[in-house]
Parts: sequence; structure tokens; C-alpha cells
Amino acid sequence: MPALVALVVVTVVHLVAQGVAPGGVLADLTQVLLMPLLAWLLLTTARLPRSRLVRLTLLALLLSWLGDTLPRFVAEGSAAGFGLMLGCFLLAQIAYAAALAPFVGRSIVRTRPALVVPYVLALVVLVAVTAGGAGAMLPAVVVYGLAIVTMAVLATGLDRVATVGAIVFLVSDALIALRAFADVELPLHSVLVMLTYVVGQGLLVAAIAHRDRTAQPSPA
Repeated sequence: MPALVALVVVTVVHLVAQGVAPGGVLADLTQVLLMPLLAWLLLTTARLPRSRLVRLTLLALLLSWLGDTLPRFVAEGSAAGFGLMLGCFLLAQIAYAAALAPFVGRSIVRTRPALVVPYVLALVVLVAVTAGGAGAMLPAVVVYGLAIVTMAVLATGLDRVATVGAIVFLVSDALIALRAFADVELPLHSVLVMLTYVVGQGLLVAAIAHRDRTAQPSPA
């Protein structure tokens, strides 16, 4: 399908650009195309009329696109830019959580509560590692961490693809936090951030589209 082909091609070009010239024109241009292409993929694979699940997922993708785009209009590396990114992605996580909330009865919260513990421990460890460098932004980091962990736990109520996608998405955000607040820089760090970002959201979108296609339509 054209949307999937376009997404794969742009993702590969973006990852190569991030590896060769991070922050360059090609890397920037391809990054702002990623979420619109994911939205296109969702629109072409979900059924009509658009369900609440799909509408909220499209909102999450729009907010993610704003998180990719708006920081480019302020000084590079500024606190304002980071704040814009964090705020947009916080709202995106809330939108995803709202989309997935109806599936809480099938999630590990209800079926296997003990499995929530690793998610909570991951959040505690990440906050502990980044607390020293977060400074005044620590409360915002904690709130964001709670939002994405909530989203990831709720994703377990959809299916395994969504579960893996949410965890990979969480890893992407953890890599950003480690670099921003703990001075942890892995080899090809930007490439890893974007790879996990696209794969994580791509798996979430795939699982959501599949659920939407197989769900019984609501009565008129």
C-alpha cells in the first residue's frame, strides 16, 4: 500500500540522515513527515465511519507531529523548545491513554496486576537517574513518565503488538530523558531515538487499525 511504502522510505532516509548529519536539513524535513505518513496509513487501513479509537489515535499523531515541529520555531536547544516538545508529547500520551482506556478490562491491570510492577519500577529508575539533571523540570518529567507508563499499561489490553509498540515508544522517550538530564549519549543516539519512536508508534497504529477493522460496528 502506498502509505506504508512511503512511511518505510521516509523512515529509512531519515535514519540515515540522522546518522550522517543529525540536525541537518534532510533529517529535519523527513522527521516532520513521519507522523503525517503514519496518520495516512491509519486512515487508509481503518474502517468508516471513524471510531472513537481511531479519532483519538489521529489526535495523538497530530500532537506528536506538533512535538516534532513546533520546537523548530524557537532557538535550537533552548528550554522553550524542550518545553514545547514535552508538552505536545504529554498531550499525545494522554490522547493515546484515552483511546486505550476502554480496553482496561483486558489489560494487565485487571488480568495480571503483578505485571504492572515492572512498568512502575522502570519509571522509578528513570526518575532516579534523571532527577539530578532535571532540576526545576523534575515535576514535569514525573508527570510525563506517569502518562507514558499509563499508556503502555493500557496498551496491554489491546493486543501483543500494541504492548510491544508502547514499550518501544517508552524506550524512545527514556533515551531522550537520559541524554537531556543524565548526559547519557549512546553511539548513534539520535538514530536509536527516532528508530524506537517510529517503530513504537507504528506498532501502536497497526494494532489500533487491526482492532478497528475487526471490531463489531456500533448500532446506529
